[in-house]
Amino acid sequence: MRIEQLRERLRALGANPRHQQRVLRLWSQALPQTSGRRQVEHFLPAALVAELPAIAQELAALATLESQHPGEDGSARLLVKLADGQLAETVLLPRDGVCVSTQIGCAVGCVFCMTGTTGLIRQVGSAEIVAQVVLARSLRPVKKVVFMGMGEPAHNLDNVMEAIDLLGTAGNIGHKNLVFSTVGDPRVFEALPQGRVKPALALSLHTTRADLRAQLLPRAPRMTPEALVDAGEAYARATDYPIQYQWTLLDGINDSDDELDGIVRLLTGKYAILNLIPYNTVPELPYRRPSWEKAAAIARRLHQRGILTKLRQSAGQDVDGGCGQLRARAEKPGRKVIALGVV
Repeated sequence: MRIEQLRERLRALGANPRHQQRVLRLWSQALPQTSGRRQVEHFLPAALVAELPAIAQELAALATLESQHPGEDGSARLLVKLADGQLAETVLLPRDGVCVSTQIGCAVGCVFCMTGTTGLIRQVGSAEIVAQVVLARSLRPVKKVVFMGMGEPAHNLDNVMEAIDLLGTAGNIGHKNLVFSTVGDPRVFEALPQGRVKPALALSLHTTRADLRAQLLPRAPRMTPEALVDAGEAYARATDYPIQYQWTLLDGINDSDDELDGIVRLLTGKYAILNLIPYNTVPELPYRRPSWEKAAAIARRLHQRGILTKLRQSAGQDVDGGCGQLRARAEKPGRKVIALGVV
């Protein structure tokens, strides 16, 4: 379901823009439709009041909790069932954040990501994206939403932008606390500056070599690392908020001195933060996680060379689930996998 479809239904029940906004505000903030000082009978059209219980029930069914996997770091990985029975993954992050999925599966095919092994199954509607946030808010406070779960947001751009618009207005999430994560797509850099809500941007860099990037992200748009950083810098300056460059550290692949030199060359003077995320080894895939000591040394070297670098841990590593892996385990019961998620 898309948010616009919900608006159309509300309009058909006599709801004017203020009425629609009230319903969407209460829903997106996980509040009952009977909340507020005014009784609904005194504010909303009678036809809408009569349908509110059914509408609330349908909205609640958009994303329901299938299973929850708490982590020792305060995170929790949620396996979420959508109304058609498809399973998505949502992650409750420490410090009041949530990471949501924008697709079931993914077409980019990043070779180190479990989600990419399935291909794209279907898009997640804008209302289903917001419903993941609503589900998270029913469990704990949410002040930040990261579009970094299953899927490539740029490949579902209309739905993601519609969800961002609602969350950044009626949903009461600060615009810079909405983080659009992408492998890089020219359409993103055209669409985001035009939105009423302009989210923060996280760009998956992973390497400074165009040939290696084509191997690691085989079906990503053919933007060179240089072009990606140039486009990111333009958005950062336009919105006055730094770009987060994501770099999954793969032992022996993108952690060489040449790559560090490339990072310094690309990011010196840029309005940017580099997030280094050591990869979590998965037996089924041929990539390995560098030692924490090696990752920390890389972060220190980059700091010393003037690159603002944060060494990140993936949320919930101890709960045996990651991007696409809870879903894979549910689809194939008994399969044992370990954490992969880059969050």
